[in-house]
Amino acid sequence: MTHRTRYTLAGLLLAGTALTAGTAAAQSLTLMTGPQGGSWYPLGGAIQAIVEANLDGVSMQVMPGGGVANVQGVQGGRSDLGFANSVSTVDAINGRDPFEEAADNVCNVATLYPQYFQVVTTTDTGIETVADIGGRSLATQPRGNTGEQITRQMLQVIDQTPDSMADYHQVSYTDAVSLMKDGNAEVFTLGTTVPAGAIMDLASARDIHLVGMDDTTFEAMRDLNPGFNMLTIPGGSYPGVDDDVNVIGYATHVIARCDLDADLVHDILDNVYTNIADLQAIARAMEGITPADMAVETGVPLHPGAERWYTEQGAL
Repeated sequence: MTHRTRYTLAGLLLAGTALTAGTAAAQSLTLMTGPQGGSWYPLGGAIQAIVEANLDGVSMQVMPGGGVANVQGVQGGRSDLGFANSVSTVDAINGRDPFEEAADNVCNVATLYPQYFQVVTTTDTGIETVADIGGRSLATQPRGNTGEQITRQMLQVIDQTPDSMADYHQVSYTDAVSLMKDGNAEVFTLGTTVPAGAIMDLASARDIHLVGMDDTTFEAMRDLNPGFNMLTIPGGSYPGVDDDVNVIGYATHVIARCDLDADLVHDILDNVYTNIADLQAIARAMEGITPADMAVETGVPLHPGAERWYTEQGAL
Protein backbone atom coordinates (compact mmCIF):
# COMPACT_ATOMS: atom_id res chain seq x y z
CA MET A 1 0.00 0.00 0.00
CA THR A 2 1.36 3.43 -0.90
CA HIS A 3 1.85 5.72 2.08
CA ARG A 4 2.61 8.92 0.18
CA THR A 5 -0.51 10.11 -1.59
CA ARG A 6 -0.64 12.83 -4.26
CA TYR A 7 -4.01 14.54 -4.37
CA THR A 8 -5.11 15.82 -7.76
CA LEU A 9 -6.94 19.12 -8.14
CA ALA A 10 -10.16 17.25 -8.79
CA GLY A 11 -9.70 15.18 -5.65
CA LEU A 12 -8.98 18.26 -3.59
CA LEU A 13 -12.11 19.95 -4.85
CA LEU A 14 -14.15 17.05 -3.50
CA ALA A 15 -12.43 16.88 -0.14
CA GLY A 16 -15.08 18.26 2.14
CA THR A 17 -16.94 21.36 3.11
CA ALA A 18 -15.59 22.44 6.47
CA LEU A 19 -14.58 26.02 7.19
CA THR A 20 -14.07 26.63 3.48
CA ALA A 21 -14.89 24.51 0.46
CA GLY A 22 -12.69 22.77 -2.09
CA THR A 23 -8.93 22.78 -1.97
CA ALA A 24 -8.60 24.79 1.24
CA ALA A 25 -10.37 22.08 3.23
CA ALA A 26 -8.10 19.39 1.82
CA GLN A 27 -4.85 21.32 2.01
CA SER A 28 -5.27 22.85 5.44
CA LEU A 29 -6.83 20.59 8.07
CA THR A 30 -7.47 21.48 11.69
CA LEU A 31 -6.93 18.98 14.51
CA MET A 32 -8.15 19.88 17.99
CA THR A 33 -6.16 18.30 20.84
CA GLY A 34 -5.98 18.99 24.57
CA PRO A 35 -4.28 21.19 27.16
CA GLN A 36 -0.52 21.34 27.40
CA GLY A 37 0.70 18.90 30.04
CA GLY A 38 -1.62 16.14 28.84
CA SER A 39 -1.01 13.48 26.19
CA TRP A 40 -3.28 14.81 23.44
CA TYR A 41 -1.25 17.90 22.59
CA PRO A 42 2.01 16.04 21.76
CA LEU A 43 0.04 13.25 20.05
CA GLY A 44 -1.54 15.89 17.83
CA GLY A 45 1.92 17.17 16.95
CA ALA A 46 3.00 13.65 16.01
CA ILE A 47 -0.04 13.17 13.76
CA GLN A 48 0.60 16.57 12.17
CA ALA A 49 4.17 15.56 11.36
CA ILE A 50 3.05 12.23 9.88
CA VAL A 51 0.36 13.82 7.71
CA GLU A 52 2.54 16.63 6.41
CA ALA A 53 5.44 14.26 5.66
CA ASN A 54 3.34 11.71 3.78
CA LEU A 55 0.35 13.43 2.16
CA ASP A 56 1.39 15.83 -0.58
CA GLY A 57 -0.39 19.16 -0.52
CA VAL A 58 -1.98 18.58 2.90
CA SER A 59 -1.07 20.67 5.95
CA MET A 60 -2.47 20.39 9.44
CA GLN A 61 -2.95 22.95 12.17
CA VAL A 62 -2.93 21.61 15.73
CA MET A 63 -5.07 23.50 18.23
CA PRO A 64 -5.56 23.05 22.00
CA GLY A 65 -8.99 21.95 23.12
CA GLY A 66 -10.79 19.49 25.36
CA GLY A 67 -12.94 16.39 25.19
CA VAL A 68 -16.23 18.30 25.10
CA ALA A 69 -15.03 21.34 23.15
CA ASN A 70 -13.46 19.16 20.44
CA VAL A 71 -16.71 17.34 19.74
CA GLN A 72 -18.49 20.68 19.55
CA GLY A 73 -15.76 21.97 17.23
CA VAL A 74 -16.04 19.04 14.83
CA GLN A 75 -19.84 19.09 14.88
CA GLY A 76 -19.87 22.83 14.26
CA GLY A 77 -17.37 22.66 11.39
CA ARG A 78 -14.71 24.63 13.26
CA SER A 79 -12.38 21.63 13.14
CA ASP A 80 -11.90 18.74 10.74
CA LEU A 81 -10.58 16.24 13.28
CA GLY A 82 -10.09 16.07 17.00
CA PHE A 83 -9.22 13.93 19.97
CA ALA A 84 -12.22 13.03 22.10
CA ASN A 85 -13.30 10.85 24.97
CA SER A 86 -15.80 8.11 24.18
CA VAL A 87 -18.13 9.04 27.04
CA SER A 88 -18.38 12.66 25.90
CA THR A 89 -18.82 11.76 22.24
CA VAL A 90 -21.64 9.34 23.04
CA ASP A 91 -23.26 12.09 25.11
CA ALA A 92 -23.03 14.34 22.05
CA ILE A 93 -24.49 11.73 19.69
CA ASN A 94 -27.44 11.38 22.05
CA GLY A 95 -27.80 15.09 22.78
CA ARG A 96 -27.17 14.69 26.53
CA ASP A 97 -25.79 17.33 28.88
CA PRO A 98 -23.54 19.27 28.38
CA PHE A 99 -24.51 19.14 24.68
CA GLU A 100 -27.61 21.11 23.74
CA GLU A 101 -28.59 18.96 20.76
CA ALA A 102 -27.64 15.64 19.16
CA ALA A 103 -24.47 15.68 17.04
CA ASP A 104 -25.02 14.33 13.52
CA ASN A 105 -21.67 15.09 11.86
CA VAL A 106 -19.23 13.39 14.25
CA CYS A 107 -17.71 10.05 13.23
CA ASN A 108 -15.16 7.78 14.86
CA VAL A 109 -11.78 7.34 13.14
CA ALA A 110 -9.69 5.38 15.64
CA THR A 111 -9.84 4.27 19.26
CA LEU A 112 -6.36 4.72 20.72
CA TYR A 113 -6.07 3.92 24.44
CA PRO A 114 -7.87 4.01 27.79
CA GLN A 115 -8.15 7.24 29.77
CA TYR A 116 -8.08 7.33 33.56
CA PHE A 117 -10.06 9.89 35.57
CA GLN A 118 -7.60 10.59 38.35
CA VAL A 119 -8.32 12.29 41.66
CA VAL A 120 -5.13 13.25 43.45
CA THR A 121 -4.55 14.94 46.80
CA THR A 122 -1.61 15.36 49.13
CA THR A 123 -1.18 13.13 52.15
CA ASP A 124 -1.54 16.02 54.60
CA THR A 125 -5.17 16.79 53.62
CA GLY A 126 -6.63 13.67 55.25
CA ILE A 127 -8.74 13.03 52.16
CA GLU A 128 -9.14 9.27 51.68
CA THR A 129 -12.44 8.79 49.81
CA VAL A 130 -14.52 10.61 47.22
CA ALA A 131 -16.99 11.59 49.95
CA ASP A 132 -14.16 13.39 51.78
CA ILE A 133 -13.79 15.83 48.88
CA GLY A 134 -17.02 17.67 49.67
CA GLY A 135 -16.50 21.30 50.61
CA ARG A 136 -12.75 21.26 49.94
CA SER A 137 -10.66 23.35 47.53
CA LEU A 138 -10.50 21.64 44.13
CA ALA A 139 -8.58 22.30 40.91
CA THR A 140 -9.80 20.97 37.58
CA GLN A 141 -9.84 22.05 33.94
CA PRO A 142 -11.85 24.81 32.24
CA ARG A 143 -15.37 24.08 31.00
CA GLY A 144 -15.20 22.10 27.77
CA ASN A 145 -12.82 19.44 29.09
CA THR A 146 -14.13 15.95 29.78
CA GLY A 147 -12.24 15.86 33.08
CA GLU A 148 -14.15 18.92 34.28
CA GLN A 149 -17.48 17.44 33.23
CA ILE A 150 -16.71 14.18 35.08
CA THR A 151 -15.67 16.24 38.11
CA ARG A 152 -19.12 17.86 38.15
CA GLN A 153 -20.71 14.42 37.94
CA MET A 154 -18.52 13.13 40.78
CA LEU A 155 -19.58 16.07 42.94
CA GLN A 156 -23.22 15.46 42.02
CA VAL A 157 -23.18 11.89 43.34
CA ILE A 158 -21.82 13.08 46.71
CA ASP A 159 -24.50 15.83 46.85
CA GLN A 160 -22.06 18.61 46.08
CA THR A 161 -21.74 21.26 43.36
CA PRO A 162 -18.88 23.48 42.22
CA ASP A 163 -20.50 26.30 44.24
CA SER A 164 -20.51 24.22 47.42
CA MET A 165 -16.75 23.75 47.31
CA ALA A 166 -14.38 26.01 49.24
CA ASP A 167 -12.81 26.82 45.86
CA TYR A 168 -13.42 25.45 42.39
CA HIS A 169 -10.41 26.38 40.26
CA GLN A 170 -10.82 25.85 36.50
CA VAL A 171 -7.26 26.10 35.24
CA SER A 172 -4.59 24.39 33.16
CA TYR A 173 -2.77 21.30 34.38
CA THR A 174 0.30 23.44 35.07
CA ASP A 175 -1.62 25.97 37.14
CA ALA A 176 -3.45 23.20 39.01
CA VAL A 177 -0.13 21.65 40.02
CA SER A 178 1.10 25.06 41.21
CA LEU A 179 -2.05 25.50 43.31
CA MET A 180 -1.52 22.06 44.84
CA LYS A 181 2.14 22.69 45.56
CA ASP A 182 1.34 26.01 47.25
CA GLY A 183 -1.48 24.54 49.33
CA ASN A 184 -4.14 26.63 47.59
CA ALA A 185 -5.93 23.53 46.32
CA GLU A 186 -6.43 20.24 48.14
CA VAL A 187 -7.70 18.09 45.26
CA PHE A 188 -6.70 17.92 41.59
CA THR A 189 -8.84 16.04 39.06
CA LEU A 190 -7.94 15.21 35.47
CA GLY A 191 -8.59 12.60 32.81
CA THR A 192 -5.48 11.40 30.99
CA THR A 193 -3.00 8.54 30.69
CA VAL A 194 -0.96 6.85 33.41
CA PRO A 195 1.45 8.07 34.50
CA ALA A 196 0.22 11.64 34.03
CA GLY A 197 3.03 14.15 33.65
CA ALA A 198 1.19 16.70 35.77
CA ILE A 199 0.81 14.25 38.67
CA MET A 200 4.45 13.23 38.38
CA ASP A 201 5.34 16.93 38.62
CA LEU A 202 3.25 17.27 41.77
CA ALA A 203 4.74 14.10 43.25
CA SER A 204 8.23 15.52 42.78
CA ALA A 205 7.41 18.23 45.34
CA ARG A 206 4.69 16.81 47.61
CA ASP A 207 3.68 13.41 48.98
CA ILE A 208 0.57 12.43 47.03
CA HIS A 209 -2.42 10.17 47.53
CA LEU A 210 -4.68 8.87 44.75
CA VAL A 211 -8.33 8.77 45.77
CA GLY A 212 -9.91 5.48 44.71
CA MET A 213 -13.41 5.03 43.31
CA ASP A 214 -15.48 2.78 45.55
CA ASP A 215 -18.14 0.51 44.03
CA THR A 216 -21.12 2.50 45.30
CA THR A 217 -19.84 5.78 43.90
CA PHE A 218 -18.88 4.10 40.64
CA GLU A 219 -22.37 2.67 40.15
CA ALA A 220 -23.86 6.10 40.81
CA MET A 221 -21.51 7.54 38.20
CA ARG A 222 -22.55 4.86 35.70
CA ASP A 223 -26.16 5.84 36.25
CA LEU A 224 -25.16 9.28 34.92
CA ASN A 225 -23.17 7.88 31.98
CA PRO A 226 -23.29 4.15 31.09
CA GLY A 227 -20.06 4.57 29.09
CA PHE A 228 -17.92 4.64 32.24
CA ASN A 229 -15.95 1.54 33.20
CA MET A 230 -13.65 0.69 36.08
CA LEU A 231 -9.91 0.71 35.46
CA THR A 232 -7.03 0.05 37.81
CA ILE A 233 -3.94 2.21 38.19
CA PRO A 234 -1.21 -0.26 39.17
CA GLY A 235 0.69 0.35 42.36
CA GLY A 236 4.05 1.94 41.68
CA SER A 237 2.76 4.09 38.82
CA TYR A 238 3.48 7.17 40.95
CA PRO A 239 6.05 7.81 43.68
CA GLY A 240 4.66 6.86 47.07
CA VAL A 241 1.53 5.20 45.67
CA ASP A 242 2.30 1.55 46.27
CA ASP A 243 -1.16 -0.04 46.07
CA ASP A 244 -3.48 -0.50 43.09
CA VAL A 245 -6.16 2.20 42.81
CA ASN A 246 -9.51 1.74 41.07
CA VAL A 247 -10.66 4.72 39.00
CA ILE A 248 -13.20 5.62 36.34
CA GLY A 249 -12.11 4.81 32.80
CA TYR A 250 -13.16 5.50 29.23
CA ALA A 251 -11.46 5.59 25.83
CA THR A 252 -9.56 8.25 23.90
CA HIS A 253 -10.40 8.22 20.24
CA VAL A 254 -9.92 10.35 17.13
CA ILE A 255 -13.05 11.81 15.55
CA ALA A 256 -13.67 13.57 12.26
CA ARG A 257 -16.45 15.34 10.44
CA CYS A 258 -18.55 12.63 8.84
CA ASP A 259 -18.54 14.65 5.61
CA LEU A 260 -14.73 14.92 5.50
CA ASP A 261 -13.47 13.28 2.29
CA ALA A 262 -13.38 9.49 2.77
CA ASP A 263 -10.18 8.99 0.74
CA LEU A 264 -8.41 11.62 2.82
CA VAL A 265 -9.48 10.04 6.12
CA HIS A 266 -8.48 6.59 4.79
CA ASP A 267 -5.00 7.82 3.88
CA ILE A 268 -4.49 9.70 7.14
CA LEU A 269 -5.39 6.57 9.09
CA ASP A 270 -3.17 4.40 6.87
CA ASN A 271 -0.14 6.64 7.38
CA VAL A 272 -0.75 7.10 11.10
CA TYR A 273 -0.82 3.32 11.61
CA THR A 274 2.29 2.86 9.46
CA ASN A 275 4.06 5.31 11.78
CA ILE A 276 2.28 4.23 14.97
CA ALA A 277 5.61 3.99 16.82
CA ASP A 278 5.73 7.80 16.82
CA LEU A 279 2.50 7.87 18.83
CA GLN A 280 3.50 4.97 21.06
CA ALA A 281 6.61 6.90 22.10
CA ILE A 282 4.26 9.52 23.58
CA ALA A 283 1.47 7.30 24.93
CA ARG A 284 2.83 3.98 26.18
CA ALA A 285 -0.73 2.71 26.56
CA MET A 286 -0.80 2.36 22.77
CA GLU A 287 1.98 -0.22 22.69
CA GLY A 288 0.86 -3.34 20.86
CA ILE A 289 -2.23 -1.67 19.38
CA THR A 290 -3.76 -3.44 16.36
CA PRO A 291 -6.27 -2.33 13.72
CA ALA A 292 -8.86 -4.44 15.55
CA ASP A 293 -8.18 -2.48 18.75
CA MET A 294 -8.55 0.79 16.87
CA ALA A 295 -11.84 -0.30 15.32
CA VAL A 296 -13.46 -1.30 18.61
CA GLU A 297 -17.11 -0.27 18.98
CA THR A 298 -17.53 3.03 20.85
CA GLY A 299 -21.18 3.85 20.23
CA VAL A 300 -20.06 6.42 17.63
CA PRO A 301 -20.49 5.65 13.89
CA LEU A 302 -17.30 4.88 12.00
CA HIS A 303 -16.22 7.34 9.34
CA PRO A 304 -16.67 5.77 5.86
CA GLY A 305 -12.97 6.25 5.09
CA ALA A 306 -11.96 4.60 8.35
CA GLU A 307 -14.44 1.77 7.83
CA ARG A 308 -12.87 1.05 4.43
CA TRP A 309 -9.35 0.98 5.93
CA TYR A 310 -10.36 -1.37 8.76
CA THR A 311 -12.10 -3.66 6.26
CA GLU A 312 -8.89 -3.78 4.18
CA GLN A 313 -6.95 -4.73 7.34
CA GLY A 314 -9.37 -7.53 8.20
CA ALA A 315 -10.39 -5.75 11.41
CA LEU A 316 -14.09 -5.61 10.56
